[in-house]
Amino acid sequence: MRRPFWRFLVRRLLGYLLSVFTAFTVTFLFFHLIPGNPIEAYITRLQESYGYSAPASAQLITYYEKTFGITGSLPHQYLLYLKNVFLHGNLGVSFISFPTPAATLIWKAMPWTIGLFGTAALLAWLLGLAAGIVVGWFRQARASQWVAVTALGLSQIPYYLVALAFVYLFAFHFGWLPARNAYSAAVSPALSFTFLLSVARHALLPAVSLVLVSLCGWLISTRALVVSILGEDYLLYAEAKGLKPGRILNRYVLRNTLLPQVTGLAISLGFVVNGAYLVEYIFNWPGIGYLFVQALGQLDYNVLEGVVLISIIAVLTANLLIDLCLPLFDSRVQYE
Repeated sequence: MRRPFWRFLVRRLLGYLLSVFTAFTVTFLFFHLIPGNPIEAYITRLQESYGYSAPASAQLITYYEKTFGITGSLPHQYLLYLKNVFLHGNLGVSFISFPTPAATLIWKAMPWTIGLFGTAALLAWLLGLAAGIVVGWFRQARASQWVAVTALGLSQIPYYLVALAFVYLFAFHFGWLPARNAYSAAVSPALSFTFLLSVARHALLPAVSLVLVSLCGWLISTRALVVSILGEDYLLYAEAKGLKPGRILNRYVLRNTLLPQVTGLAISLGFVVNGAYLVEYIFNWPGIGYLFVQALGQLDYNVLEGVVLISIIAVLTANLLIDLCLPLFDSRVQYE
């Protein structure tokens, strides 16, 4: 038993490291092959605003290009970035918040994304799972059919469209909730009830827009699993034995539905770091998505590559943990 496990572990770890390295390389090449030089554009704007001379501009461009690691050939930049990231854990200096390191901006934004999207993902999963089980169990009822059709339609709507609708309705039309920022400007960030209440009030609209769409997706997938399980022979046998419907639902339907949905939850939590970038930008939420959009507008290579790299590592790590832990919960899956 131990040999298959270690072979399985080594194979998965090698695949994990190869995937991280490939994603790192593709990300680097993608952003560095985008036409345009952000340093020259930035210096040009400074020159127009403050009247820098041409020699001074050339010196500034050379200094910034060296600081941001975009001097020399593309292979030289790649090897230098590879060395800084994997040997020193240094993502480089941020262009949009010079001279703040890119890693500092990313780690500062990450708790906001994890707090908002992690809570929304868990809440959507719990509500979608419960609603999907009920709708699937009472699949013949007219109300269940209407709920399933409505959820199927809502699950296809992008997050940002729901967010825009909520902003117009609840922020501008009724004025019940704030439309932007993570907390009120009159509140100082601190571990206090006033600050947490302000954060919760500002997070309500983006969280509900995320939960609504995700909930419908979980409802549809859970209902499909329940309906497929209800046609299995072992359920017919359980009914023939005279087991009560509640016991059949709890011991057979719920258990067999829960396992694939737990796997799906683990994968979705891996995507939490990505966030819904446009939703964060719409609500001016200071998370990874908002930072990414800002960096994209300025072609801040170091921040862009850092955000994408961390997002990819989070997803790959979630998949690796699922592969390692799934055989512990499902005897049908073996370390082979």
